Amino acid sequence: MRVILPSTGPAFPAIIPPPRLPEPHVTEPQADLIHARYRDPAIAAGLEINPVLETILRHSSCRAFLPDAIPQAKLEAIIAAASAAATSSNLQLWSLMVVEDPARKSRLAALAGGQKHIEQSPTFLVWLADLARLDTISRQNQDPVEGLQYLELFMVALIDAALAAQNAVVALESLGLGSVYIGALRNQPEKVAAELGLPKLVFPAFGLSIGVPDPKGASGIKPRLPQGVVVHREQYDPTLDPATIAAYDSRMSAFQTEQRMPDERWTQRVIQRVKTPASLSGRHRMKEALANLGFELK
Repeated sequence: MRVILPSTGPAFPAIIPPPRLPEPHVTEPQADLIHARYRDPAIAAGLEINPVLETILRHSSCRAFLPDAIPQAKLEAIIAAASAAATSSNLQLWSLMVVEDPARKSRLAALAGGQKHIEQSPTFLVWLADLARLDTISRQNQDPVEGLQYLELFMVALIDAALAAQNAVVALESLGLGSVYIGALRNQPEKVAAELGLPKLVFPAFGLSIGVPDPKGASGIKPRLPQGVVVHREQYDPTLDPATIAAYDSRMSAFQTEQRMPDERWTQRVIQRVKTPASLSGRHRMKEALANLGFELK
C-alpha cells in the first residue's frame, strides 16, 4: 500500500500548538509517571514532564482492541510521524505493509504462533527492512552497487525500520490508539515474505498491531531495569550487583501479581528465553532464512 499525503496548503505552515492529549486507558498521576516506570526509590518522583514525555512514559503494550477501523487520515498522520524518524545517510531503507484483510491477518497470526492480537486489531502493520528499493534504483540508473551485499546495510535497514516504528507508536498513542509489537513474524520469515509478496532483499522485521484499546484489557505500566544497570558513563562497567537485579525481580513480581499474571522471576524468564536454540522459536536459523530471502551479508 502506498500512502500519499496531501500536498495542499503553504509549503511552510505556521507552527500549530499540539492538541490536547486524550485521556490514556490506564490512569496514573502525571507526577508519578517516572517513578511508575521504575518503581525504584532511587529514581526521583514528581519531576516536571511535558505532554510528549507523558505520552512516552505512559506506554504499555495493548493486547485487546475494539473493532473500530482506523480512519485513513489518522493512519497517514501516523505514517508521516514514522517518516520523520532519523535514517542513516537518508537512505530510507524501510518500508511498511498495511494489512487489514481478515483472512490475511489470520494467516499471519498462524505464522506468528497463533497470536490473537494480529487478528483482533483492525490494522496490522509489518515493518520491512528494504534493500530492494535501492537495488531497483541502481538498476534503473544502470549503476550497479556492491554495498547491498554486506551486513552493514542490512543492519542499517533494520535500525531504520525500528526507528520509524517507534515514532509511529508514540504518534498513535498520542491519538488515543494502542499497539503491540509482534516479533514472532521472524519465526517463519520466508513464509511471511511469501504471504506478503515480498521480493528478494526485503525482510519482515516485525509486526505492529494497532487499534482503539479495549478498556477491559487495559494494563499497567511495566517497570524497567533501573537506570544504574543500563546506563554507563565514559566506559562500560561489567560489574552487576546481584542485589539490584534481585530487587528488580521483586518489583516485576509485584507488577505481575497486580496484573493477575503468573508470578515468574524476570531473571529466570529471560534465561529460559535464550537457553537453547529451541527457545528461539525458529529464529535460530535466521542466517539461513536471510540467505533464502536474497541477503548475502558478507
